[in-house]
Amino acid sequence: MSTPQHPMPQAAPEWQAAPGSPYPTYTSPIPVVRTTLWHAVGSEWTKIRSVRSTMWTLGVFVLLVVGIGLLAGAVVANSSADASNANPLELGFFGLLLGSMCVITLGVLTTASEYGTGMIRTTMVACPNRGRVLAAKAIVFFLVAFVVTLVSASLVAFAHVAMLEGEGALEPTGEEWFKATVGVSLYIALLGLLSLAIGSVIRHSAGAITIMIGAVLAPLVIALFMFSQSLKDVQQALFEYSIPNQLSIFYANSLTDSGPSGWDPLWIMLAVTAAAFAGAVALLQKRDV
Repeated sequence: MSTPQHPMPQAAPEWQAAPGSPYPTYTSPIPVVRTTLWHAVGSEWTKIRSVRSTMWTLGVFVLLVVGIGLLAGAVVANSSADASNANPLELGFFGLLLGSMCVITLGVLTTASEYGTGMIRTTMVACPNRGRVLAAKAIVFFLVAFVVTLVSASLVAFAHVAMLEGEGALEPTGEEWFKATVGVSLYIALLGLLSLAIGSVIRHSAGAITIMIGAVLAPLVIALFMFSQSLKDVQQALFEYSIPNQLSIFYANSLTDSGPSGWDPLWIMLAVTAAAFAGAVALLQKRDV
């Protein structure tokens, strides 16, 4: 009758004294890897794709941009109005203006939501370099926002050109195509990145979202109610530098005859976002988690 075989117990780790030290030390068999920015990027990518808010906000964004874009194209194509000499790419403005609210919301939630749940403590323990954490969030968010906007804007642009092809609409030039797809996608992604920085500064989701939506809509609304002649210059400046007007410039359809033109809105948004991001990094270094 054979006796049951029991697995041999594993040998205990050997404790050896380090050279010149009377006390034993333990050498782990697990290799120690020096963490870099790309480890933080991988962590943030896991976070942003595993939470429901990302899927919901981006899903609504695509629905607004594509849905409203196709609806606007269908209305113009089936209307009795003369569409000749019109740029079909301009119709993508309406969906992107509303869809930008979703990008703003996601940008704020990328940073501010961790303060609400307390997850920021775990994040900072895993990566004590706070600037690296914010940079990783910015890289991941910017790439996600840019790609989703580019795909949605390009789809709508191709649909509008096809819908109005037989209506005598103008054939967009290469520069107009580039600005209405890549250019506007960079602008929307930077707007979301600005929201991410504001979310890090405010550390409160509802407050930061309210501030960003106000920054987008308030200047234009305030300008509409400035009837005094003495405020004419202020009204004109609000019209020229409001975010809806800057967004319309990418479609060569500015709300004013003066102010920013060409690629100016992109450089303005880049400068504002860089300043906000620098402030967010400085505050992040000084504050307690």
